[in-house]
Amino acid sequence: MFHLDLAPADPILGLTETFNADTHPDKINLGVGVYQDANGRTPVLAAVKQAETLLLETETSKGYLPIPGVPEIASYTQELLFGEQHAIIEQARAKTAQTPGGTGALRVAADFLKRAKPNATLWLSDPSWTNHHTIFQAAGFSVQSYRYYDKISQGLDAEGLVADLERTSKGDIVILHGCCHNPSGIDLNKEAWETIASQAKVKELVCLVDFAYQGFGDGLEKDREGLHVLLDAGLAVLVASSFSKNFGLYNERVGAITIVEETENDATNTFSHIQAAIRAIYSSPPAHGGNVVATILGNASLRDLWIKELGEMRTRISTMRQAFVQQMAVRQQVVDFDFINHQKGMFSFSGLTQEQVLKLREDNHIYIVGSGRINVAGITPSNIEPLCDAVARVL
Repeated sequence: MFHLDLAPADPILGLTETFNADTHPDKINLGVGVYQDANGRTPVLAAVKQAETLLLETETSKGYLPIPGVPEIASYTQELLFGEQHAIIEQARAKTAQTPGGTGALRVAADFLKRAKPNATLWLSDPSWTNHHTIFQAAGFSVQSYRYYDKISQGLDAEGLVADLERTSKGDIVILHGCCHNPSGIDLNKEAWETIASQAKVKELVCLVDFAYQGFGDGLEKDREGLHVLLDAGLAVLVASSFSKNFGLYNERVGAITIVEETENDATNTFSHIQAAIRAIYSSPPAHGGNVVATILGNASLRDLWIKELGEMRTRISTMRQAFVQQMAVRQQVVDFDFINHQKGMFSFSGLTQEQVLKLREDNHIYIVGSGRINVAGITPSNIEPLCDAVARVL
């Protein structure tokens, strides 16, 4: 009927399918963006297990959730983003809806923004998460890139970023990674956030903050400092949150979309259009994951346990970063990998070329995204030595 060509495989999920089909016993997956523990497993957090036990004992209905999802998700998400009793919360200038994961939050934002800003251009960092392009192009946006990663310094291209944002038009939309930039691991410093806020103010840009990794960089409060620079500048901001990573709830699909406006009335009016976008996409989100998050954040002991477990995940990733750099320094002097120690979160731009990535896959069954992005959480005490041996050979 349709006579279509085969659609291209997703560069990340397709890589996972190839990895799963590989029968080699010592294969290593550094591609897919999920947390893994020291044994190479994606664990269910103890706080999640305990919350699920409570839910199993107390749940009385499987009825539909309202369009914004589990009611408590809104207040708890805002406390994570802004801090308890923040003026934005007290003045009711923020409205939040639960979504099916961070991807769902971005799609809701895309559909809403296309209605609200039909002629705007959307600006993404170069590079950015590959699905950003797909989501916003599917919503009908013209997508442009602003410079972000400097291949020579292997750091932030601050001058290029500022120059490219100068090319934006009034009312354009800019996507910013709240922390733990995917795929580079290079975060904006406070000066860069302030410069972006100043430009956004002048050009009335809409800032959409993709906050997929809160707590994986420097902690829940430190990771939101960039967002607060935008808020302190008085900008209208949207935030796409994900609870997949920091709660380990990958397959439960829990996220949130938050709008911050100048007044409570503006927030209420804008949120009505966000709810209209949700209604047209999926009507209401799944309940279980949202109830798990709400149960944990609403219970003091479970919240403390979750924060402890989140800290342990963050520490393990940091430890693997340092170990990789040290192991590579022992094996070769061709490349100084110290730049990896200055990146944050789950991902790192390794500097490996596509040719080197393919050779690692063919010769050593090591799976890395073609851009050279590695999932640092996929490095374990048992695979780090064969990994570093193989990387040293392809340099």
